[in-house]
Amino acid sequence: MSNDFTAVEVPFSSTWYQSLVRILGKSACEMLGLFAIPEDFLLSVVIPVYNEEKTLSVLLKAVAEVPIRKQIILVDDCSQDGSREVMQQLAETYHDDPMNQLSLQYHEVNRGKGAALRTGFAHATGDVVIIQDADLEYNPNEYPRLLKPILDGKADVVFGSRFLGDQPHRVLFYWHSMGNKFLTTLSNCFTGLNLTDMETCYKLFRREVLEQILPELQQNRFGFEPEVTARVARKGFRVYEMSVSYSGRTYQEGKKIGWRDGCKAIWCILKYGLFAR
Repeated sequence: MSNDFTAVEVPFSSTWYQSLVRILGKSACEMLGLFAIPEDFLLSVVIPVYNEEKTLSVLLKAVAEVPIRKQIILVDDCSQDGSREVMQQLAETYHDDPMNQLSLQYHEVNRGKGAALRTGFAHATGDVVIIQDADLEYNPNEYPRLLKPILDGKADVVFGSRFLGDQPHRVLFYWHSMGNKFLTTLSNCFTGLNLTDMETCYKLFRREVLEQILPELQQNRFGFEPEVTARVARKGFRVYEMSVSYSGRTYQEGKKIGWRDGCKAIWCILKYGLFAR
């Protein structure tokens, strides 16, 4: 019995999983999404940062506490607040943490979320790469569940959907929701995918996928979302979608996307849906 308790202290390890199989059975573990992550697995978490000093420390603590070995890449996109100072403090805090390798990257001029993601992708060395916004809208505790289709060998790319319906989300902005659904539907018309949330932050890629599409990515701002979706679809990668919780923030709380970004998204859907290789 004592050995079982020791195993439980290391979530997602092989011994942890086998102890749960003995207790619950393999079918129950499958239904509950309980599985083992290989010991040598590394997850790269790319976090674009722009004026996020109020939430960055809390967010990084949540990311670091996920019991998976991680490379965490913070890309400051020329923040005008104290985000850089917070990043440097975090680097000191986590510099000896074997579960969390922290990498800091900086843009000397503001280039946009898409450009920050490309910088982060170029430095990613993990088996799988996930995008994490620096605010608190998405819950890092959902990483293991999102990883499962890839680790099972079923998916190359996973989208975390806010609209599949079985996870809690903060009720905000009816027209934003309608706009997201419209953009997703329009994107689906060109990509042939049946996504429910093309604009989601949570996108996971096998590193081999990013190695193929990274040289082609062009969009510097929020046009990244329809562009990367189109490129993934055009190359025939296996795409899965899973529900995620969502705690959206208001513009007063720091939300940045606006109607101009929606218009640019439509242009990108048409451009990359028609002409992406």
